[in-house]
Amino acid sequence: MTSRTVAPLNPVALRLGYAGLIPFILGAILVWLVRADAHPYVTDGLSRYAAVVISFLGAIHWGLGFRQTVPSPAPFVWGIVPALLAWVACIMPPYAGLVVHGVLLIACYLVDRRTYPGLGAGPWLTLRFRLSAVASLCCFIAAQGT
Repeated sequence: MTSRTVAPLNPVALRLGYAGLIPFILGAILVWLVRADAHPYVTDGLSRYAAVVISFLGAIHWGLGFRQTVPSPAPFVWGIVPALLAWVACIMPPYAGLVVHGVLLIACYLVDRRTYPGLGAGPWLTLRFRLSAVASLCCFIAAQGT
């Protein structure tokens, strides 16, 4: 087993990660506040944003996979699964698709919790947990409001 040098978490990445929650929180609130004619735009916007974030979470595995000295196909295979499932969730009715997005955010975190330490990204798990918890909760709250 090799030891890896772990760099401290980048403060810019931390701030941007938390800022990335703004559309989730705003979307979950607006679902409950907007008029009926604006409701589809809010739910569609939140669903699409969730899909982009979920796709990003999968893509991180590609980047980590490229760093491996003996490449395994696992990070590359897993890396496309979230994007494909998020796409399916986007074409579902919002009451169901937003739940799928929330579950995917949790599933991505659980996979990351298992794989990040071996790929040298373990220190990011606390931030990943916080972001995933808030984002998935927002998706569930928005789904309830549809």
